[in-house]
Amino acid sequence: MDQIAVRYLRFADFEASGRSLLYEGFARHVAASPEVLRFLSAFPIDKQQPNLLFAATRLVAGTLQSGAELEAAITHHASAIGDAMMLRSTQTNEPARCGSLMPTLASLEGPLALIEIGASAGLCLLPDFYGYDWDRGQLKAPPTFRKIAPEFNCHAAENVPLPTQHLDVVWRAGLDLNPLDIANEEDVRWLEHLVWPEHVGRLEQLRRAICVAKQVTPLVIAGDLRQDIYELIAQAPKEVTVVVYHSAVLSYLSSQHDRDEFARSMGNANVVWICNESPQVFPDLASRAGPVRKNMFLLSINSEPIAWCGPHGQEISFISS
Repeated sequence: MDQIAVRYLRFADFEASGRSLLYEGFARHVAASPEVLRFLSAFPIDKQQPNLLFAATRLVAGTLQSGAELEAAITHHASAIGDAMMLRSTQTNEPARCGSLMPTLASLEGPLALIEIGASAGLCLLPDFYGYDWDRGQLKAPPTFRKIAPEFNCHAAENVPLPTQHLDVVWRAGLDLNPLDIANEEDVRWLEHLVWPEHVGRLEQLRRAICVAKQVTPLVIAGDLRQDIYELIAQAPKEVTVVVYHSAVLSYLSSQHDRDEFARSMGNANVVWICNESPQVFPDLASRAGPVRKNMFLLSINSEPIAWCGPHGQEISFISS
């Protein structure tokens, strides 16, 4: 229970602070509540995640306004909330991350084959169908999708080169332990509940991205990144640049050994590997990126730190050499 409390305090300090007053308060309440900690201790470690608990509680009991209300809901609906937590997982499909990925993807020689790990419903497999506003430069969605596509705002520092045209993507596929189906209303409802309550704009952009995905239908297959990524890489077209990328995925591998083995495997694959994760995922990589920026992801290409990015794609700043 002490370890769970530490996990929730870390979430409050490094993920929710400054981004969700509600979830920060929830997390601090959970960390101090023996009853909620006891409830969580009955679940496997990967089912004790703050985002999973809070989304499952919202799904069952609606949006609550205080830690006390959260605890009461868990007390009164323990079985239903527990069932949702065991059935579901944290699969936040944040298409706005394409805004911080695009400058790196656009720097690669095309045509491109995109492979996303932890793809959820595949919304981040469609960067070439969305619009972008980097404050000092814009890239509109392709004309066919302009009326329905989201336009993501991502503050880009002066040292970030901005794309002036869309990517040349000739093939795309995603890998996920449990792919979500945007044609399934319950899956879409779960995706919506994973968006933090105060983030109304994110929810609207998610819904617009789902509209695009329903027309494009990106391929997402079920599989484990530790075994099945290689088969997917082998399916990509030849004589194109194959890009394997992921955001906020490897933190769910509890073993540092597994993360390091995955990094070594990407180094041996004939791909461009883009990693957009918390700096805690690869401490050695973070040690080469200069001062760690609080509440930011570290983006790297082929194990070289490149940029600091907002976890929800809201900003990007390249690391000065």
